[in-house]
Amino acid sequence: MLLGTPPDKSATPATTISRNVALSLARVVVNSLVALVLPAYLTQHLPVTTYGAWVLILQLAAFVSFLDFGVQTGVAKFVAEYDALGDVTGAGRHASAGFAMMALAGMLGLGITLILAWQVPRLFHNMPEALYRDVRISVLLVGASLSFGLLCSVFSALFIGLQQYAIPTAISILNRTLYTLTVCITVYFHGSLIAMGVMVALINVSTGLLQVVAWRKKLSQIQIFLGNVDPTILKHMLNYCLVLAIWSAAMLCISGLDVTIVGHYDFKETGYYSLATLPANLIISIISSSLGPFLPAASALSTQRSPLAMGNILSRVTRYSTILILLTGLPLLVSGYPILRLWVGPVYALHSVRYLQVLVLATMLRNLCLPYVTMVVATGKQRVATAAAISEAIVNLGSSIYLARSFGAVGVAMGTLLGAFVSVAMHFTFSMYYTHSTILISRIQLLVGAFLRPALIAIPSLLLFSFGKTFLAEPLSLHLWLFWAIATLLVAWFGTLNANERSALLRISRIKLPVRQE
Repeated sequence: MLLGTPPDKSATPATTISRNVALSLARVVVNSLVALVLPAYLTQHLPVTTYGAWVLILQLAAFVSFLDFGVQTGVAKFVAEYDALGDVTGAGRHASAGFAMMALAGMLGLGITLILAWQVPRLFHNMPEALYRDVRISVLLVGASLSFGLLCSVFSALFIGLQQYAIPTAISILNRTLYTLTVCITVYFHGSLIAMGVMVALINVSTGLLQVVAWRKKLSQIQIFLGNVDPTILKHMLNYCLVLAIWSAAMLCISGLDVTIVGHYDFKETGYYSLATLPANLIISIISSSLGPFLPAASALSTQRSPLAMGNILSRVTRYSTILILLTGLPLLVSGYPILRLWVGPVYALHSVRYLQVLVLATMLRNLCLPYVTMVVATGKQRVATAAAISEAIVNLGSSIYLARSFGAVGVAMGTLLGAFVSVAMHFTFSMYYTHSTILISRIQLLVGAFLRPALIAIPSLLLFSFGKTFLAEPLSLHLWLFWAIATLLVAWFGTLNANERSALLRISRIKLPVRQE
């Protein structure tokens, strides 16, 4: 083992994955709680135009995050593989190659940030001119801090590759908590957008440095420095990350430009649309965090298991993921308006609910194939799935811009939904056909067992819809809520899980504390 500690014989792959999934979900829960506080506070204390400008600042600066180009994933993958081989030197050389690539990405991020800040008036011509200066400076501050964060993310990738999620999880929680507190305090004292940008930048830089400190304290034997870069390994990393870079560009078109497009064509709806994206992003965070530990584990398992065994693993993980998608997304579809009203008040809720419904449906749909995509990346076959990512990006971006011209912000949401349909269709008709050599599974079996069977969970929601009780602005009555919740959970428990799986979940829930020996 890289850490020089004896392996835990009792820790099976399933146990390790379950523990890391729990840590990742804990991060999502905490981050979601603090993230939900901020919009609720800002919408009550900022004018709609100022809140919309702040959202666009974060959106423009976040473009830098897409310059990761899959390097963090690549570092985690190769560290996991070399950890399995006990090769510390190989892990360090791959991490150093990732560090060099992230240094270049960080410099590119600074350049893009400068261009975006310069073009703010042209990008958002409907924004009040009085906001241009503050928006420009804040974009520079936040974008530069995220560019620095790209470099620091390599050090967290080491912990992820070693399937030690505690430290990255703690740093992520700290970042989001401090971000929320400092922005709320700044707004409370009537600070400007620039002051808010300064605080966010300081938090990003500080937590980035904390990742470096964690590496020095815990994993310094994995040497990371530019002099440790092997040209052959660098080329290997570049080849691996090339397709992931294309995916990053596709993700930028799919989920990174929607608020910007709304800001360009329908600025007055920017704040409302951005609020609708947050619950949808919460679903993405839950699913992604649940599957995050699956990537290094699948990478290690692929060296030991047959394609048929990997296909069986994919089927089971996809079914669990679909259950989770439905359980997180259906409440937002069933009663989106009351949830929004409780969160941000009636005005924002009334304007945001139509965007919420479309975006949540699109998010649920496009994430159905996320377990497959994760396993494809883990087994190094991501080139095959590139066609689906590119197709979705083209359809999403093209239709969003086209529909935004005629229908405004709701057209952008519809474009996202169209792209999600294309993504799932492409994976089933194209990608899965060409990955049989590493992931052997019947597409019919996957469709029926992993998608249609968990879809039974939606029956109570469809019953409410048939009686006209869902997608309405009025909250459900208490007895209907109880009926929906109990029926949905019962179907999920008895209809989608077999007896062995139910028993396993019950055993996991019984935590036994170790007894200290005197």
